[in-house]
Order: sequence, then C-alpha cells, then structure tokens
Amino acid sequence: MRVTSNTMGGHFVILSENRKARHDYQILKCFEAGLVLLGSEVKSIRQRKVQLRDSYIAEKRGELYWYKGHIDQYQASSYNNHEPDRPRKLLLHKSEIHDILGALEKKGQTCVPLKIYLKNGKIKMEIALVRGKTHSDKRQDDAKKSARREMERALKR
Repeated sequence: MRVTSNTMGGHFVILSENRKARHDYQILKCFEAGLVLLGSEVKSIRQRKVQLRDSYIAEKRGELYWYKGHIDQYQASSYNNHEPDRPRKLLLHKSEIHDILGALEKKGQTCVPLKIYLKNGKIKMEIALVRGKTHSDKRQDDAKKSARREMERALKR
C-alpha cells in the first residue's frame, strides 16, 4: 500500500496507477475527478482490482465519461454485481469540463486516466490532458533518465 501526500498537505492511498501513460504521452495538464460508482465497484477498487491501461476519457452529451476502464466483479457480491467494462461518469466542475472539452477538439490531444486513489474516504481519479510522444521523444526521455541515474551513482561513490 503506497501512501503519499499531495501539495495541500492531505494524504491519499494510490489504488491503481497507469505508468504506461507517462511513458507514451506528454502530460499537459492534470485534473482531479470524482467517479459515479456502484457499491460493488467501490469494494472491488478498494481491493485494487482495477485496470487503467488502454482506457480513456471522452465526452458524451456534454459530460465526461471513463471508457474501457476495467473493474473486476466483486467476489462476495451476489446477483447484484456490476458490468466490469461499463462507461463511468466523471464528476468535475463545469469550468474544468469546458477546459477539457476545448482541449480535446485540438488535434493530437486526448485525455487519459493516470491513477485512482482514496482521498478522505472517497475514490478519486487523476486525469490528464496529454499529447502523444514520438519515438524520438521517448528515446530522449530514456537517455535523460539514464544520464541522471549515472550522475546519482557517481555522487554516491
């Protein structure tokens, strides 16, 4: 269990993280969103049975939804279980929704989830406006990362 603190001094527990997104995309702007979930989904997420990879955020009737996000069915639930891959509504302020929708209309930008975490007993999702990286961008990032590692190793000696 990873407990971290944010810039406002509050603590949160990261339940799932989309590490591949940070590798594949250049992050332009991040937002914190609430999720409209069913009870069995909340219990399953708290057990870390959620997958963010290959999921995305898109607009539907002026609201934002999380698509292709997989939440396993809760094992202790009976016939009342949820559908694992259903679209889930995101809760954001109107101004944030307008910012995201305006950016999504620009060519080359999309919105993806970065992580799901527990904050003050509520499940939140960090989403980001992103632009895809080219192969050379990824190579540059890897070179910077290895150079930084080498400097840290040299300083330790």
